Amino acid sequence: MKTIFEHSSPGKRGYFLPPLDLPERDLKGIIPEGYLREKLFLPEVSEVEVVRHFINLSILNHHVDKGFYPLGSCTMKYNPKINETIANLPSFLNTHPLQDEEEVQGNLKLMAELGQLLLTIIGLDAITFQPAAGAHGEFTSLLIVRKYFQEKGEKRKRILIPDSAHGTNPASVTMSGHEAVVIPSDETGQISIKKLKEAIGEDCACLMLTNPNTLGIFEEKILEVAEICHSHGTLLYLDGANLNAYLGYHRPGDAGFDLVHLNLHKTFSTPHGGGGPGSGPVCVRKFLEPYLPIPRLIKEEGKFKFDWEEGKSIGKVSTFYGNFLVLIKAFLYIRMLGGEGLRDCAECAVLNANYIRKSLEGYYDLPYKSPTMHECVFSAENLKRYGVRALDVAKRLLDFGFHAPTMYFPLIVHEALMIEPTETESKETLDEFIRAMIQITQEAKNNPELLKKAPHKTPVKRVDEVKAARELILRYKPDDD
Repeated sequence: MKTIFEHSSPGKRGYFLPPLDLPERDLKGIIPEGYLREKLFLPEVSEVEVVRHFINLSILNHHVDKGFYPLGSCTMKYNPKINETIANLPSFLNTHPLQDEEEVQGNLKLMAELGQLLLTIIGLDAITFQPAAGAHGEFTSLLIVRKYFQEKGEKRKRILIPDSAHGTNPASVTMSGHEAVVIPSDETGQISIKKLKEAIGEDCACLMLTNPNTLGIFEEKILEVAEICHSHGTLLYLDGANLNAYLGYHRPGDAGFDLVHLNLHKTFSTPHGGGGPGSGPVCVRKFLEPYLPIPRLIKEEGKFKFDWEEGKSIGKVSTFYGNFLVLIKAFLYIRMLGGEGLRDCAECAVLNANYIRKSLEGYYDLPYKSPTMHECVFSAENLKRYGVRALDVAKRLLDFGFHAPTMYFPLIVHEALMIEPTETESKETLDEFIRAMIQITQEAKNNPELLKKAPHKTPVKRVDEVKAARELILRYKPDDD
């Protein structure tokens, strides 16, 4: 496909400025020395060429509205467009966080009601909407943990995390001033109770756990895990990235979790990734409420307001009060679905993941045989005998019009292919994906070079990953080769 510069011809114009009705000034007196160029390398194109060029570029991008996006651990599901329509109403879009609280009572009421809905779903007592995304929610939670033990006069520096943890978990631990201690998984893919008992102690502040974990497996011994933690005064924290696996069926608070961060941009319907922004609210038990970030949303004399009383709070962790438009979408999603609809989401997410797991079992290695929840993790280790890697499988999938699954994660699975179909995909789509995955195993055996040179049908073919990372071309100049 041509670049916009290749459409350029001298003299083409997409618009005409009106005659100058102000005194003309030399740019040299306005723009600082060193910033003014004699000639700008700008394309000369018509309006229709600009429109068509960027429309064609947008078609090349893969996105959830265009096709299946099975990125494991990311929940790249379709998001209802009515959410975007409502969030873009002028009464929401044009409000400003510095407006007087009297003028935004509707916004504050929505935040308060969403908070109560989420606390009911989670089974905890208090919430903050300040964190801007999942990793920010982790960091905020660990700051709360640190402040809690500081107030108690206890020096607890160690944070326990399973070896299947999200990569952001150890990063958040380090950034919050703690030390990460890895707990191995057992043969079922769940956290090892034996290793947990060996590692836990009076200097452990918290166990960070994802449930279902990143293998898609539910931690069946979670009540025992909670009991072990609490018997040592250790807090239990849930990375709520995989909450859509059991909406309406299981409440983390009932299982013993003390803190939970949520991903509203995953579980509760906001475009994920490049479509952002996100929202990572943190829910806590009553005894941790004093440590939540300020300001806190409260209601006094029938009106909502922000309480800026610092007290034991960890302080502010975000500009203003969080990403409000994301909260609107989550609120709409929950209210439209209701309790029964949320349970349906969980059922479909689990059904879709297990349908893929059973359909591809025998074609790819399945290191952990436990039934999965919302996602499943295969290994392309069995294809290495033909010289084919997980990367080759992922590249070849692009030729079938599918985005690749998550690769090489979690780290405890070699040549990992982590697939999360989400609840919004039809059986027809899953069948097409399954057929493509099976065909790739046949190609690996009969024509491995086809996979090693894939993709073949995309605008950009196989690139040298190392070279692409080290030699980025970020600027076009007409004299470039």
